[in-house]
Amino acid sequence: MISALNHLVDLVEEHLAEELDVHGLATALGTTEYHLRRMFSSLAGMPLSEYVRRRRMTVAAADVVRGEDDLLSIAVRHGYGSTEAFGRAFRAVHGAALRDVRRDGGPLRTQPQLRFRLTVEGSTPMDARIVDRPAFRLVGHTVRVPLIHQGVNPHIQQHITALPQQEHLRLKALSDTEPGGLLQVCDDLVPDAAEGSELTYLHGVAVTRDTPAPDDLDAIEVPAGRWAVFRTDGPYPQSLQTTWAATATEWFPSNPWRLRPGPSIVTVLERADDFSTATCELWLPVEPA
Repeated sequence: MISALNHLVDLVEEHLAEELDVHGLATALGTTEYHLRRMFSSLAGMPLSEYVRRRRMTVAAADVVRGEDDLLSIAVRHGYGSTEAFGRAFRAVHGAALRDVRRDGGPLRTQPQLRFRLTVEGSTPMDARIVDRPAFRLVGHTVRVPLIHQGVNPHIQQHITALPQQEHLRLKALSDTEPGGLLQVCDDLVPDAAEGSELTYLHGVAVTRDTPAPDDLDAIEVPAGRWAVFRTDGPYPQSLQTTWAATATEWFPSNPWRLRPGPSIVTVLERADDFSTATCELWLPVEPA
């Protein structure tokens, strides 16, 4: 996977002004566009689309400052059909207008070319297992929320606390298959997984495919497949988020599995009364790499 990501970075440099065929590259490298984009975003800390835009504007800035060509010619050279579209992208990256930068020589924000490396640090071994699950259904209460990578997501917290205690008990009683208990489910997450991008969050439980669900609950159908299940223990949600990040930096590069589309699921096995610490399982849908 590390070599695949570096190949992707090289391809970005070769085709900065063109539409990138990520699907074709992923197929040629024996992986999927979904997995490649998710791993890039997790390791780079930004979506692939944002990295391409930053690199494109870093290179374009040199043409703008040199002043040898008119702005429309520079825009076209870097893949834009008008100076207006080029100017908006330029300002989003550099925080300044084209004409101001041409006149003053800046300010400019440079995006260095990325290079991925696998660093061996003697980390604590990750507690994981692979399970095969038949198709099942997730039922509960859903809401659209923005993705937040670190700390408590206040939108999710508000969604859960708005439910009366009796509703949590009713949901828990419905659970009849793994993963057991009340679940925290994230679905419809875009492959780039950018901070602030929207996802569907479900607070609910897993039931077998044939279990009837109450009409007042939302449902997510989950097809049969394999899951990588990671156990995490410690401060909540920090330990869970650290494990989630480590799946990209340590586990996937070292194991013959890749992410497949589907919901990510967290089940809380044990927790302190104030939820300051917890033992959790993180379920991620996978397939052989």
